[in-house]
Amino acid sequence: QVQLVESGGGLVQAGGSLRLSCAASGLTFSRNAMGWFRQAPGKEREFVARISAGVAYYADSVKGRFTISRDNAKNTVYLQLNSLKPEDTAVYYCAAGPLYSGSYYTQLRSYNTWGQGTQVTVSS
Repeated sequence: QVQLVESGGGLVQAGGSLRLSCAASGLTFSRNAMGWFRQAPGKEREFVARISAGVAYYADSVKGRFTISRDNAKNTVYLQLNSLKPEDTAVYYCAAGPLYSGSYYTQLRSYNTWGQGTQVTVSS
């Protein structure tokens, strides 16, 4: 059974930092692209970051503040969140998908496995 389990969310003040983790099981981790998405109340789920074949991609809104990384030996992907803003408040989801998705890597359809999400709340 393929499973992704996120952790590390919480409440933090603006300007603070958090590190999210996503532990994967039941899949060949190194053969999957890993992504992070987020969904704020009343909004659609949006792309945050992706790491695939050693290359990282970021949404413009988080570029320079967030860093995605992975440890294939631990089957875990991380998202370091720095300089957090209240608008970063959302449920953050981990996702896994095929290594190559062309220009569609920001789209939900490029991922076939999702975690349950972890809440990040940034107070002003």
